[in-house]
Amino acid sequence: MERLFKLSWRLLLRLLYRVEVTGLENYEKAGDKVLIIANHTSLLDGILLYAWLPETPTFAINTHIAAKRVFKPFLHFVRLFKMDAINPLSIKSVIKFIKDKNKVVIFPEGRITITGTQMKIYEGPGLIADKSDASILPVAIDGAQFSKLSYMKGKGFVRWFPKITLRILPPEKISIPEHISGHERRKKASIQMQDLMHKLAYSSFNQRNTLYASLIEASNTFCKKQVVFQDISKDTLNYQQLILRSILLSHLIKKQTKAGEHIGILMPNVNALPVLFFALQFIGRIPAMLNFTSGALAVNRACETARLKTIYTSRYFIENAKLEQLIADLDKNYTVIYLEDLKKDLRITTKLAALFMSRNPAKYYTKQNLNRNHDAAAVILFTSGSEGHPKGVVLSHKNLLANYAQVRCHIYFNPSELVFTCLPLFHSFGLNAGFLMPLFGGAKVFFYPTPLHYRLIPELIYELRATIIFGTNTFFKGYARYAHPYDFNSVKVAVAGAEKLHDDTSRLWSDKYGIRIIQGYGVTETSPVIAVNNLMLNKVGTVGRLISGMECYIKPVDGIERGGHLVVKGPNVMQGYLFHDKPGKLHSPSTERGAGWYDTGDIAEINDQGFITILGRAKRFAKIGGEMVSLSATEELATLSWPDNNHAAVAIYDERKGEKVVLVTEYKKAERRQLQQVAREKQIGELTVPKKIIVVDKIPVLSTGKTDYIGLTKLAESYESNNEENSWMNKISKLVKHEMPKN
Repeated sequence: MERLFKLSWRLLLRLLYRVEVTGLENYEKAGDKVLIIANHTSLLDGILLYAWLPETPTFAINTHIAAKRVFKPFLHFVRLFKMDAINPLSIKSVIKFIKDKNKVVIFPEGRITITGTQMKIYEGPGLIADKSDASILPVAIDGAQFSKLSYMKGKGFVRWFPKITLRILPPEKISIPEHISGHERRKKASIQMQDLMHKLAYSSFNQRNTLYASLIEASNTFCKKQVVFQDISKDTLNYQQLILRSILLSHLIKKQTKAGEHIGILMPNVNALPVLFFALQFIGRIPAMLNFTSGALAVNRACETARLKTIYTSRYFIENAKLEQLIADLDKNYTVIYLEDLKKDLRITTKLAALFMSRNPAKYYTKQNLNRNHDAAAVILFTSGSEGHPKGVVLSHKNLLANYAQVRCHIYFNPSELVFTCLPLFHSFGLNAGFLMPLFGGAKVFFYPTPLHYRLIPELIYELRATIIFGTNTFFKGYARYAHPYDFNSVKVAVAGAEKLHDDTSRLWSDKYGIRIIQGYGVTETSPVIAVNNLMLNKVGTVGRLISGMECYIKPVDGIERGGHLVVKGPNVMQGYLFHDKPGKLHSPSTERGAGWYDTGDIAEINDQGFITILGRAKRFAKIGGEMVSLSATEELATLSWPDNNHAAVAIYDERKGEKVVLVTEYKKAERRQLQQVAREKQIGELTVPKKIIVVDKIPVLSTGKTDYIGLTKLAESYESNNEENSWMNKISKLVKHEMPKN
């Protein structure tokens, strides 16, 4: 009778919600003592698990939830274990029940999501899994959060019958060393349970897809009329318009380029950029995002590295940004095409064809039979000028989509959120976090062309009621100088990356705006995110814990006692580099552990809870008399001494000790003895104190928000050279005076 009842539910749910189930073979692998965990998306969750799990397990449900009238009919058909997640006796009863070779379903969040992503994880489920020695069978439920039976009304696009998928993942176990006990053991079990829940969110997104196919899926998942982009002109783009315009533009680009060709994009943050980006994706061209702020030489070298022939830009942008000379230089070797000129080639037949194709974009995208391999190149970015010659970083569709899947359980992108994007899209942080991730999550994006307008940006965030903002320490500090205390009242999540978040910046935002800036970490080569804190699990001073699907190890470095090179591997690690001296040839990442491993070049350490602390770039250490000295530590010392100013440390050649540290600061009254005094008070090593101090009006910053260390090093070398020349001139002058006979 029960079997017939379960089959009836399956038939009904499959008919209404087109339920798709994968991984049922993992159910048998779990064994007898099993704790089945699932994300809690809607009131349908229990019925879905009851209908598709091969056996009818016992459901452990919170006593308050079980008392709700809506659950009463369901409770007649399942075995119920009423429990209180914070009651020790209740938890002990569940542990004993599982030890007796039973299977129990539990929702570690304890409540249905109201954000569309993961809620708080209680300690109880982790403790139960640990003490019962149970196999944990994770089940990812996706799609039910968009149903009318979810709690997402008003916070996302809900409808009666969305498609629902269940993914049953391979069983796992809580693994904690025996010598750890008490509160520390409960904490570790809770963190491991949270990692498993992150894994559920990560696995429930289709990464084996292309960017354009994912755009189409997002359009189908959310309303086609949902506005996703708005720029400074206040023009908006919804999913339907983005697809239509990208198909229309692709018809024109297709005549001017070849399949698989690398195409340069020289555009600011405006609505035309995503249209151009996805037009290239639709017809199998690979966008190469050019940094127009890096100067003609760097842009030309980037074009040579990527073997570009054609560059698309906007005449309006070039004229307003006063980049005519850059275009004149590029025109000598490349075909530069203005988007405004393409309008002249538009015919009514082309418009009608694009309109017809946009009604069923999946069909016609498939017919292109191009760029449909998720492992194929999707975009080329270039490393910033902070490391010298630009290198081309080739990211695949899977790299970018995997990174979205990894991040979305930490930062909730949904239709009720507005992301303020002022980071440039030629940078990986801006491209993925500020453009692609919100697009796939249904959030609205406001494009602003520069992050440097410190007075205007806070006012815009206030006017737009933006909820998610991304930036660097430099930018966040700049905004805080000018913003009114109420300008950021709508902000829910502020994420800092690309450079170290300083304590004074973090305190300023916390004290003035009541906002905790979440620090993350990544590099262009990993699409970009590697680790991130979140609102539920955050450790100040760290960049968070490694995201789902990644592995890492610390490689020792001679002369550095604390930490070592951070080496990572995962689905978000790039396909490889394009080098300027070897154009066209892809160099895949590898280390002594084999292919796929990437050495970030950052010195890091990892604590016993998995939190990563970045100590500095390997290249940002000076070797003084055989000892390695962190330039970041020198900057921190300067910040402790003069917290209201910006500082940067560089290393230059020293004939006596190999290298010496020079501090460049905006503090007008900077003196070395002040640094020495603070160093003594804080017990900071003498080698950390810089040998020279240079005072400047403004520390130069790259368009990505990073300090321009190359420019500062040249400044320090020039300053040193001038000082040496003056010193020699003084010596010669004294010598001449000494040798000259007196009258």
